[in-house]
Amino acid sequence: MKLRTKLTLANLLFKILFISIFVAVTPWLSQRINLYQTDNELIAKREAVIDLIAQYGVEPFITADSENLFASYNILKEEYIVLEQTPLEEYWNYIEVSPRQLGDETIDYRVLNYGFLVDGQSYLLEIGKSLTSIANTEANVRRITWFFLLAFLVISSLFELLYTGAILRPFKILTKKISQTNDPEKFDARPLSTTTSDFQVLDKTLHALMEKINTQIRNEKQITQNISHELLTPVSTLRIKLENVLQDPRLPNKQIAKIEDALQTLYRLKTLVNTLLKIARIESSQYLKNERIELGTLLHQVVEELDHLAKDKHIDVQVLNLENLELKEGNSPLLFSMFYNVVNNAIKNTPEYGRVIIEGLHSTTSQAICIGDNGPGIPADLLPHLFTRFKKQNPADHSGSGLGLAITKAIADFHQIDLKVESAVGEGSRFIFALPAL
Repeated sequence: MKLRTKLTLANLLFKILFISIFVAVTPWLSQRINLYQTDNELIAKREAVIDLIAQYGVEPFITADSENLFASYNILKEEYIVLEQTPLEEYWNYIEVSPRQLGDETIDYRVLNYGFLVDGQSYLLEIGKSLTSIANTEANVRRITWFFLLAFLVISSLFELLYTGAILRPFKILTKKISQTNDPEKFDARPLSTTTSDFQVLDKTLHALMEKINTQIRNEKQITQNISHELLTPVSTLRIKLENVLQDPRLPNKQIAKIEDALQTLYRLKTLVNTLLKIARIESSQYLKNERIELGTLLHQVVEELDHLAKDKHIDVQVLNLENLELKEGNSPLLFSMFYNVVNNAIKNTPEYGRVIIEGLHSTTSQAICIGDNGPGIPADLLPHLFTRFKKQNPADHSGSGLGLAITKAIADFHQIDLKVESAVGEGSRFIFALPAL
C-alpha cells in the first residue's frame, strides 16, 4: 500500500473514531444544549413580560372579566403564557416539566414559574414550551450536526488525499528516477525541486550514494579490464611456447598428451579472460548500437548454428511467430551471442528426444521472445543467482565457466531488454526477452 494511501487511511480512521464518539454523546449533548437554550428563551420572555408589566401595569392583562387570570396559547399549542393573581407565601423562580390539560389533550411543557409583587398584590407568571416542540428542535439540530460531520469527513478526506499526494510528489519523482536508472552513471543528478527539507536531504543522499556506486563500478570495470589484458599476454606467450615444443619430433607421446592438456587449459583460460573483458566492455558501453536488427532472421541463424547439436540429441527445435520482431538500435554480434547462449543451454539441458521452442509473443503494446524447453528445470534456490558470474545453471556441469548467462544478461541490459526466467523442477524452463517498444 502506498504511503499516501496509508496517511489518508490513518487520518480517516482517526476521524471516524472521533465522529463515532461524538455521535454516541450527541443525543445527551444536544439534549443538554437544547434544554439550556430553551431555558434561556423562557427567561428572556419572562424579562420581556416583566418589562411590559413595569411599563403598562397588570391591568391590560388581568381585568375583572378575566377572573384574575390571563392565559395565551399559540395556535399550535407549542407555547403559552399564564399570568395569575394568587397569594404566594414565597416568590417562585424555577423551571420544571409539567403536564397541561387542554380539552381532551394532555401536553407536557417545560414551564418557567416566576412570582412577583405589584402594588402589594402577588402574581404568578408561567411561561411554557411544549416538550414535543423541544424534541423536534433537538432532532433538527442533531440531523444538521450529523450531516455536517459526514460532509466534513468526506471533504477533509478528499482534501488530505490531494494534499498528501502533492506533498509526496517529490518522493514519487525520486522513485521514478531510481527505477528508470539502469546505470548509476546515467542517474539524473538534477536537484529535486521541493520545499520539504526531508526530501531535499533524501535527494542529496541518493545523489551521493549513486556517485559512490558509480565510482566503485568504474573501478571494478577498470580492474577487470586491466587484469584481463595482463592475463592475455602471458597466456598467449605460454600457448606459443607450448605449440613450439609440440613441433619437436623427438618429444615422447606421453609428453605430447600432457602438453595438449595444458593447451586445452590455456584455451579455456583465454576464453574466460576474453569473456570477462567482453562483459566489462559491454557494461561500460564500449560497443556500438547502430544497426536495425531483424530478430527473426538472427534467431534462425542461431538455430542453424546449433542444428548439429540438436540433431545429435534428436531434439526438436521449433521456431514460431518470429515475424516483425526487430530492434531499432542494436549490435548484431552481441545479440547473436545472447540468443546463442540461451538456445545452446536449452539444447544441452534438454534430454534426448526433447523439445525446444523459440516463439515470438506479440500484443498491441509489447513484443517479446520466449525460449523454452522441457528439460529438468532449474531449482528454485538457483533462480535468484542465475545471472551471477561463475554461478552455473547446472552445478554438475564442469565444462563451462558459469559466465554464459552473466554475459547474456549484460547484453540484454545493454539493449534495454528485460530478461526474465520462469522454471520449475521437472517442468522445464522459459527465458523471456521483453523487447523495448518500437
